[in-house]
Amino acid sequence: MASNAFQFRLITPQGKVLDAQITSANVPAHDGMIGFLPSRAPIVTTLGYGPLSVTLAPALNKGDPTGPRSYYVEDGFVQMVNNKLTVLSTKAIPSEELVESEIKNELAATESKSGADMSKRRDTLRAKLRMAQSLSGKGI
Repeated sequence: MASNAFQFRLITPQGKVLDAQITSANVPAHDGMIGFLPSRAPIVTTLGYGPLSVTLAPALNKGDPTGPRSYYVEDGFVQMVNNKLTVLSTKAIPSEELVESEIKNELAATESKSGADMSKRRDTLRAKLRMAQSLSGKGI
């Protein structure tokens, strides 16, 4: 492993989403974004919801993917120890799979419902919508 990279794993109940060497990561914790670089101090925290972004390390093998990747994640846990960052998330959607119109429809369906669960659901949908709009260049 290169000294400017560290191991990253993104895991959901459905299985491993990404297991790769990365050079940096930005993760939505329950209380704000956390940045990760190699040799960071150990930490365990609760995952929030929003955009998770990583920069894949330069490829060791020709044809391996490199560069930035982003995912929309919701709920779970984050652990960084011994240069290994593990994110356990209930949901991880690659940014290129976010469909603005579908998110808007789902958000509209929740608007007439009340309760704490619906309020959190609307908040997560709004975060997902912001991410989809920023990727399409429309902004917020």
